Amino acid sequence: MTRVYLGTDHAGYEAKERLKAVLAADGHEVVDCGAHAYDAEDDYPAFCLDAARRAVTEGGVGVVLGGSGNGEQIAANKVPGVRAALCWSRDIARLAREHNDANVCSLPGRFVSEEEAVEIVRVFLATPFSDEERHVRRIGQISAYEAGR
Repeated sequence: MTRVYLGTDHAGYEAKERLKAVLAADGHEVVDCGAHAYDAEDDYPAFCLDAARRAVTEGGVGVVLGGSGNGEQIAANKVPGVRAALCWSRDIARLAREHNDANVCSLPGRFVSEEEAVEIVRVFLATPFSDEERHVRRIGQISAYEAGR
């Protein structure tokens, strides 16, 4: 199974708690990077950056949640080695893994139900990278840019 690092703010807090339980029941090792309590005034960057950093440095994948998922994805993508994708459907999650070898899934908590979030993450976790030459080449170009800046 997979180690999954979860990070969210208040907008995704309840969905994160549901994901923790479901993913653990599915046999995944779940690491909660926060928020650890509901706080309508909290800020997502620290939680999402931690989940993304740990996915890269400790192995596994990250799942970050927020209202739109956009800020969370932007924060996660600041971590070297992260390829975070905004996933609002199972098809997008599958393509993010198959084509982009995404290692962080960002969920828009105000636009998908908790049940949809569970299904999206399950697809994300179950889908391998395709290893097709064109996708490897494109990811290599992105990694080279990242390494050179």
